[in-house]
Amino acid sequence: MSKATAFGFYGSRRKAHLPAIVAFAGLICSFPASFQGQDVVRAQDLAASATADGAKLSPGSPPHLTAIELGDLHMARRRYQAALEAYRQADLDNPEIWNKIGIASQQLFLLPEAKKSYEMSLKMNPKNADVLNNLGTVYYSMQQYGNAEKLYRKALKVRPKSALIYKNLGTDLLAANKFKKGWDCYQAALAIDPDVFERMNILRIGEPTPAQQRGAMSYYLAKSYVLAGMPDLAVNYLRMAIDEGFADRKKIMADKELASLHGVTSFEQLLSEQRMQSSSSGSGTSGPGSSGAAPVVSR
Repeated sequence: MSKATAFGFYGSRRKAHLPAIVAFAGLICSFPASFQGQDVVRAQDLAASATADGAKLSPGSPPHLTAIELGDLHMARRRYQAALEAYRQADLDNPEIWNKIGIASQQLFLLPEAKKSYEMSLKMNPKNADVLNNLGTVYYSMQQYGNAEKLYRKALKVRPKSALIYKNLGTDLLAANKFKKGWDCYQAALAIDPDVFERMNILRIGEPTPAQQRGAMSYYLAKSYVLAGMPDLAVNYLRMAIDEGFADRKKIMADKELASLHGVTSFEQLLSEQRMQSSSSGSGTSGPGSSGAAPVVSR
């Protein structure tokens, strides 16, 4: 995996076509479901209590913190190596610990270790939807889209109303050029949770991906937002698709699913910009874009 891959603990994103820390690929831990905030809050509360008693918080063994709590605190502070070391000191007979080890390993781009950790967790609890999702994000990062799809579908059998897993499955299918199926999954995700692509409190996995692939994901996400009645977000992602060279004014004008955007100020402005650019000597594309579609790991 390229060192350009970036996990954001809170998964910062770009507004409009500005930063959204993921480039399509890997979940989010922001894989590419989320590392739940209650673990962080509990660890921070305990740490605050310890320091209030006059104890100094150190990377080693802060007073009153278990290995799991210490690991969660390090994760909250993005100290992933320290988190990994703390989790390894916990009871390894617990499948949740192996899931946490897997997440921390992904943050450090240690895909083989993350894969083994998730597999260990699944040996203990084969029907954990979060871990099935997370293992899927590892295969996605390895560009083994078929294996990732199988795991996401297994996760959905356990948790059929998970917007996050539908989101990850949709991103995987689009990466495999299964555009209609991927689009269907994006629509399913938005129907369950309209904010799933924009939420920032999730671990995302962002990886450098071919511009055409990023553009396709942005384009179909834009179409999904149109059908969900969110025109402003639709235009934002259309702009990303254009920047990546996947879409142009002609393609957009011919797409019947985008017809309802006519009359929306931001959409008309986008078309106007495209008319001006097409009449000029040519236009470059922006650098690697990002999108809320990047896969996300579950905790």
